[in-house]
Amino acid sequence: MKLNGVLLTAAGCLGAIVVLGQAPAPAPQTGPGVQALQDAKYADWIMTKCKVPPQRGGGAGRGAAAAPARGEAPRGEAARGNARGNARGPLEPRDYTVKEIPGVIAAGQKWKSVWTGMGNNADGIIATKDGGILAAQNTNSDVMKIDKDDKVSFPYKDTNTGGAVSMNKKGAMFLVSRGLPQKILQLEPKRRVFADMYNGEPLDCAGGLVNDLSAASNGGVYFTMGSLYYANPQGVITKQGTVTGTNGIILSGDEKTLYVTGRIASSPAAPAPGTPAAPGTGGSIIAYDVKPDGSLANERQFATVGGDGTTIDSMGRLYSTGGGGIQVIAPDGKFLGEIPAPVSNGLITAAFSGPDKKTLYAVANNQVYDEIFKIQMISQGFKGRAK
Repeated sequence: MKLNGVLLTAAGCLGAIVVLGQAPAPAPQTGPGVQALQDAKYADWIMTKCKVPPQRGGGAGRGAAAAPARGEAPRGEAARGNARGNARGPLEPRDYTVKEIPGVIAAGQKWKSVWTGMGNNADGIIATKDGGILAAQNTNSDVMKIDKDDKVSFPYKDTNTGGAVSMNKKGAMFLVSRGLPQKILQLEPKRRVFADMYNGEPLDCAGGLVNDLSAASNGGVYFTMGSLYYANPQGVITKQGTVTGTNGIILSGDEKTLYVTGRIASSPAAPAPGTPAAPGTGGSIIAYDVKPDGSLANERQFATVGGDGTTIDSMGRLYSTGGGGIQVIAPDGKFLGEIPAPVSNGLITAAFSGPDKKTLYAVANNQVYDEIFKIQMISQGFKGRAK
């Protein structure tokens, strides 16, 4: 038998068949669209840059899964989807019933899908002044805007695997950049690297993946990366509290309290992922008092529900993705109820926007398929800040 002009024996034919049936090995992943911990250059990079290289992992949160290999999920226009929607893929719709939460949402409300896409391309959303939202895109390294009419545009690009967006009361906007090397970028009013060093070394030397952030009106930024960190207005980073396994983070409207999902390190064993913590375990939402210099004090367990992206409303209630949807928590930490997710995959982040900021947006994202939904609320999002 000849294959491409080469004479093969029977054994050679069998070998050729086996070789032809093998899929080529995937190319090493590196560069924009690939999270630092999955970057093929990560191990060598931290060995040369860090005095004590961190152990791989930690601080994973919702950004933990490996970015889709190049060619595994579409990029560019194909990845971006459109406001009318593409195939859902593994994001599986489910039957759900919204029950009344007094003052928050009416019974019978339904989620509406406003955008679908592929890749890890919707995360860390905030409101825009025109009633739409901004969403960070890991795979595309863009920031996507969806306006009040569900029209899509891309006002910011080249974010090196941008993972979440936050804007302070004065309009300064920041983004966590999850590509190697990791950093906090300022996008507005001037684009620049805001913070990328910790204790005299690159931020990656702290270990883990930079995940979520909340921008303060003093010009500083709080962010999660396995632990909790604060970058002051000069970009100097300090670690705060003992909390571990951090994820979603949000300042109260008056910025006197910071809320972060995670677990107080000195507490008993944490609950299994995706399950509410039992009283006394120090898990789910942790609260801090914000001191005048931006540092944090009085670490305490605030609620035993929640666990991921978190936002606030005008009455000081918290909304945190976790359980089977979005869990609503009163200002005193009491659990008020859950708004069920429209897909079985759950939700990862949420923000108020829309007319009079009475529309709640939420994102489902399994790092291969994404979908953004919105639902009408009785409650109103906090108007003094984008989120």
